[in-house]
Amino acid sequence: MAKIKHLLPDHHLSREAPLPTCSDMIQDMHNDSLTILVLYYSRHGATRKLAELIAQGIESVPGCDARLRTVPAISPVCEASAPAIPETGAPYVEVEDLHDCAALAIGSPTRFGNMAAPMKYFWDNTSAAWLSGALCGKPACLFTATGSMHGGQESTLLSMMLPLLHHGMLLLGLPYTEADLMLTETGGSPYGASHFAGSDGKRAISAEEKRLCLALGRRLATTALQLARGKND
Repeated sequence: MAKIKHLLPDHHLSREAPLPTCSDMIQDMHNDSLTILVLYYSRHGATRKLAELIAQGIESVPGCDARLRTVPAISPVCEASAPAIPETGAPYVEVEDLHDCAALAIGSPTRFGNMAAPMKYFWDNTSAAWLSGALCGKPACLFTATGSMHGGQESTLLSMMLPLLHHGMLLLGLPYTEADLMLTETGGSPYGASHFAGSDGKRAISAEEKRLCLALGRRLATTALQLARGKND
């Protein structure tokens, strides 16, 4: 967060150097905020709800802004193409989002214990960002939703870790200081946030799952701020 002394000139104020207005200060503080990318793929909406909760947790930390983005579906039909702008939900991610972000949260529903193909396809095409080190040293966390209680939540979270490790990211999970990890009867894992969505994807997010999503977002944002301050010291 910007301090007033950063906005005032070092020399004595004169008529040519008026005091900054409140709007000037607010704009300066906004410009200093860290952008944290929340990237997800969601077929029926359950993973998107988790993304929105993690974004809420991120933005509860002063100095951090969440940027929600998604990836387009893929098709076995070569001529098929997704619309340039999604009909619902967040905009599609662009490579610039990886360069701009100070941290990253990624989420995908499970597909046989693995991340969904659209998310995998996106990461398979990030060689340029990998070569430039765009994500190296940035913190990251993960989240997922499954149709059954033991439908591969933890293995899906682990599968999403692999490309992030290749990109040199610093992986964060949920520590057991979060009491809900011991209490949850649905989703929640030390590897990341998760949700038991049911076979139709419409099962409500439990109170424990919600609190763990918020906690993960806060932890990611707090870590990003600490790393940013360390670079500036």
